[in-house]
Amino acid sequence: MSVRTSIAKITTISILLGFFSGAAIAAGDVAAGQAQAVTCAACHGQDGATAIDPTYPNLAGQNEVYLTRQLQMFQSGERDVALMSAQLIGKSAEDLADLGAYYASLPAKHSDAQGSDDDIKAAEAIYKGGIIAKGVAACSSCHGPNGAGNAQAGFPAISGQSVGYTIVQLTDYRESRRGTNDAYGSMMRGVASGLSDGQIALLADYISGLH
Repeated sequence: MSVRTSIAKITTISILLGFFSGAAIAAGDVAAGQAQAVTCAACHGQDGATAIDPTYPNLAGQNEVYLTRQLQMFQSGERDVALMSAQLIGKSAEDLADLGAYYASLPAKHSDAQGSDDDIKAAEAIYKGGIIAKGVAACSSCHGPNGAGNAQAGFPAISGQSVGYTIVQLTDYRESRRGTNDAYGSMMRGVASGLSDGQIALLADYISGLH
């Protein structure tokens, strides 16, 4: 599949999801979500962005549609993470929506990329232009030039995520261990399949400094 075809597919799916996702995910209540989040702080920090493990995601400032959808998938087992599934036992659909709204309301945190100028330049080229020879579409097609994502379509903000978390997610997509993006046309698996370990590491560092 060519980059042009990949980008066209991404754009089409983005438009469709932007139309349907708002109806699929009910808006939550921030105050109710804050009460629900007391136990979540043990792993993700009081601010939603100080995780106890670098492979855990920063939740603060993430878009509500994406957060709520991930919680639904954890609860159902569609996204198989035992620790998260256990935490969500007994929570209602409204509880999940409230948690999504709460973490979306928190201010996002950002850091600075640590790579050399050459590394950052190489990562930027992939992020904004893809890899034509491998059919890898540009990350910015869905996640935006600054990594802010697309809240209406439910594409996540990725800026400011820890390097460790992004490496794990991209590697899991590449190795088909994370397969929960079927509703998005398996885009992430397709993109990650063309990335080497070195390219994933460069991208993870670059993404951590986006804002």
